[in-house]
Amino acid sequence: MPHIILPDGARIAFEVIGSEHLGRRIPIVLVGGVSSLRGDWERLSTSLAQVRPVLVYDHRGMGDSRVASDEDLTMELLARDLLFLLQHLKWKELAICGFSMGGVVTQQLLFLPYHPERPTPLPFRVTHVLLTGTLCSVLRDKRYGLPLQPIPNKPLTDQEKLDLARPTFELGFDPKWLADPQNAGRADSLLGTMISGRPRKVILKQLRAMNRFDFTGLHPKLPRSMQVLVIHGDLDAIVPPYCGQEILQRIPWARSVEIGSHPGAVESLDFGHNWFEYFDARVWHDVVEKFLGSPYLARL
Repeated sequence: MPHIILPDGARIAFEVIGSEHLGRRIPIVLVGGVSSLRGDWERLSTSLAQVRPVLVYDHRGMGDSRVASDEDLTMELLARDLLFLLQHLKWKELAICGFSMGGVVTQQLLFLPYHPERPTPLPFRVTHVLLTGTLCSVLRDKRYGLPLQPIPNKPLTDQEKLDLARPTFELGFDPKWLADPQNAGRADSLLGTMISGRPRKVILKQLRAMNRFDFTGLHPKLPRSMQVLVIHGDLDAIVPPYCGQEILQRIPWARSVEIGSHPGAVESLDFGHNWFEYFDARVWHDVVEKFLGSPYLARL
């Protein structure tokens, strides 16, 4: 597994799929949320990799990545991890899709040049940004978010791990999706991936970090040449839809995903937090490709 060692000794595992398109198509970076692993993107990443390079990676402490020590986590630390990885890859232009916490990490990365104490220019141009199921200010509404579950004080069986993970997993979808028999196999498969490679101690630190960031006054500093697309489901039970509206207010030139039956649009906003698990993967492929300005559409 390719990996890099960060200056503090942490390790970041990553994959570039669709690497045969390097130098011909702008790569896209998929940045996952709390507890995420790079494999969670599989439906979308494998589709996009048919036409462009796709970078997926594990945040420090998750999956095949490792922490340096018992350090605290912050959005800035995770953003600088991503910066170091992108510097390693030496890409000069790229697009980023940040999901949930990954959307906060993405924004933090874009704001590094304006850091009050450690301003850090980005050695690459970000042409397009997708902010998906995410937020631009700390969530104060206690009806939403992920629960802070205690760390078990004993080893758990796989069934106990599944039982513990299930409530959090189900928050990522709406009741109709969960009740649909056609989704049962996919739901069982996804739930099964949640019991390994996701240390609860690291997840708790990620959740705490999500309560300690401040982007006040920074969004107007973003270049208007950077295109921004917001994807946010009306049935999101983790990050409420009004958070997507707040992003659109803070970035006036951003736009929301189109609704319709044509390629590059979604049939409705009736989807939950894990947006990329809804509809056919080619629907989202077309959304991303149309946004990036590609003439390629998956249905052609």
